[in-house]
Amino acid sequence: MSDSTVNSAAAELIARIDREVRECIKCDLHKGRKNAVPGDGRINASIMLVGEAPGQEEDVQGRPFVGAAGKLLNQLLKSIGLRREDIYITNIVKCRPPANRPPRVEEVSACSHYLDRQINLIKPKMICPMGNVALKTFLGKDTSISKVHGQPVSTRESRVIFPLYHPAAALYTARLRSVLEDDFGKLIKLAASD
Repeated sequence: MSDSTVNSAAAELIARIDREVRECIKCDLHKGRKNAVPGDGRINASIMLVGEAPGQEEDVQGRPFVGAAGKLLNQLLKSIGLRREDIYITNIVKCRPPANRPPRVEEVSACSHYLDRQINLIKPKMICPMGNVALKTFLGKDTSISKVHGQPVSTRESRVIFPLYHPAAALYTARLRSVLEDDFGKLIKLAASD
């Protein structure tokens, strides 16, 4: 099977997941959404960024990371020679929690199969959970982004989990901007060494 056939099949399956996410009513978050936010980016991306949940602007547009945190993310990507089109971006939960509160355990659970399927189709070499909720989804409850950011963790699936602060954290705490910049520098070096 050629690469273009595989990519075409993966694109069709990602489109199916996107439709399912947009129609999903598995938890109460669907009641307050304008748009579900499945994910966006390159189907065969080697890097997948995973945030916590859509925010207000993402809920309006139906795309991940398009608000203020998304603008900072775009700058960080540009600083390491990447564009949004080079990676895949999604969230742990696909609908905006009320008042941007953290997703609840049952909401994460209701959405987890969408993320699992996205990962299995895209097959990224590196998954970057951004923020504590995303981090704990991948590495468990006893971890903290402040302790493990910028430190790669290998998995049984031959993937690397590379935790990052969420870009929104740098909007609220200015000193984290330089930490994020340093971690993005480490990310691209690690990606290049693969």
